[in-house]
Amino acid sequence: MRNRAAALCGAAVVMAGTFTTVPAGASAPRTAEPAHAAKLAWKNCATEKYPTLQCASLTVPLDHRRPHGQRITLALSRVPHTATTYQGPLLVNPGGPGGSGLKLAGFVASSLPEKVAAQYDVIGFDPRGVGASEPALDCRPGHFGPVRPDSLPTTPEIEKANLARAESFAAACGRKYGHLLPYIDTAGAVRDMDAIRQALGARKINYFGYSYGTYLGAVYAKTFPERVRRLVLDSVVDPTQVWYDANLNQDVAFDDRHRAFLAWVAEHDSTYRLGTDPERVEAEWYAMRAALAKKPAGGTVGAAELEDTFIPGGYYNGYWPHLAEAFAAYVNDGNTEPLVEAYEDGGAVDASGGNGYSVYTSVQCRDADWPRDWRRWREDNWAVHEKAPFMAWNNAWYNAPCAFWPTDSSKPVNVANGKLPPVLLFQATGDAATPYEGAVTVHRLLARSRLVVEEGGGNHGITLSGNACLDEHLAAYLSDGTVPRGHGEADAVCEALPDPEPSATQEAAASSNGSTLHGLLGIPS
Repeated sequence: MRNRAAALCGAAVVMAGTFTTVPAGASAPRTAEPAHAAKLAWKNCATEKYPTLQCASLTVPLDHRRPHGQRITLALSRVPHTATTYQGPLLVNPGGPGGSGLKLAGFVASSLPEKVAAQYDVIGFDPRGVGASEPALDCRPGHFGPVRPDSLPTTPEIEKANLARAESFAAACGRKYGHLLPYIDTAGAVRDMDAIRQALGARKINYFGYSYGTYLGAVYAKTFPERVRRLVLDSVVDPTQVWYDANLNQDVAFDDRHRAFLAWVAEHDSTYRLGTDPERVEAEWYAMRAALAKKPAGGTVGAAELEDTFIPGGYYNGYWPHLAEAFAAYVNDGNTEPLVEAYEDGGAVDASGGNGYSVYTSVQCRDADWPRDWRRWREDNWAVHEKAPFMAWNNAWYNAPCAFWPTDSSKPVNVANGKLPPVLLFQATGDAATPYEGAVTVHRLLARSRLVVEEGGGNHGITLSGNACLDEHLAAYLSDGTVPRGHGEADAVCEALPDPEPSATQEAAASSNGSTLHGLLGIPS
């Protein structure tokens, strides 16, 4: 789904010795390594936060149907198990598509209960085209540089300008990576995951994916059901709507979540002085948008950039105090500096974001059919805008390169599966990026799945983010396969955490587990 990729495994990495053996005493559920499987040379790439993190690289075929053809390189990370009881590799993925998973391995290993994490090799990876994997895509550096045309195409000139941007991005991808694009898709990533499994010498893998990572995991399980040991899917993509319809439904859900934010601002009028009526606060927000369309704040934050700045608040409510402060400063005091700062913190796209977006479009445009007739886009997005104006057109332009994509598309995978062991799903009822109905659909399609619901929650990516009830279910499943025994739409229900207080500082929010997770999921912190 639509996430912005965060910069991971940066300059703080320290390289040291090489590791090729399993700790003594480990009882790994593995078989002999296939003769053709690559051997992984693990090197220390520790960071201050993740001191046991190791890194390696794996070469795989660009086209798995031609194993002796062109090769590409995947970047891997690992936090090795330390317990005598070893439950095998736990592959983790942050979604996107286009998100780097290298530091996610460190986060998951350090956030799970120590006795659970100690039983797994937690394996992160940058999917093909992403981050430290080679080649890494960046189709058009600076594509999101401010100030962009207003996302709302109220005149033919604005629409033409946005269409030109979308078409030029697709054309740039074709010029630079035309030989790669037919293979940058979910099917290729799934085959890569199995190559990682082989390189690890494992008969089966455990898998833990967020957001788009849930679709990746479900497709892997459909392709290789006999190679799945445990499967955790958090914030679940609806696989029956990949990807055009999913984005339209996302627009409606994000509008609801944005209104929840505005209602929260109204509840805290004593702090923000924007009114106690949510409709009045909403009117103030759209008035701010109209003003910025005419005069961008600091010469950088126009209407499109304002939407970019506030969209992360739809993913994670920990950003609400910071966003509300910037909103109030602009409306009440005419002070643009906090708004520009909020844009730079959460809306601006850097080089890693350019890479993430390039892979995002490559995968989504390749994975499924998209309308090639712009009249269909225009009609559908104006219809959505009428009821959900917050990001309908912003999201349309974000995905619009798919109308001009220079490769043929493939077909979405029917992930229905009756061959898996019990699968554990997690979903918040108010999640905007992957609306609740998608989890219900996957719960039905995966015959032995169990669905744990965060009732009243609106964040995207909910485990290992501070909700003890959710995390207890996750830990029990990864410890010994225990799943809740409920029946019906939800097998277990956890109460959502309360929304933040206005007094929450940006620094405190940034240091929280929730903020760390959402940064790793590609949502700027």
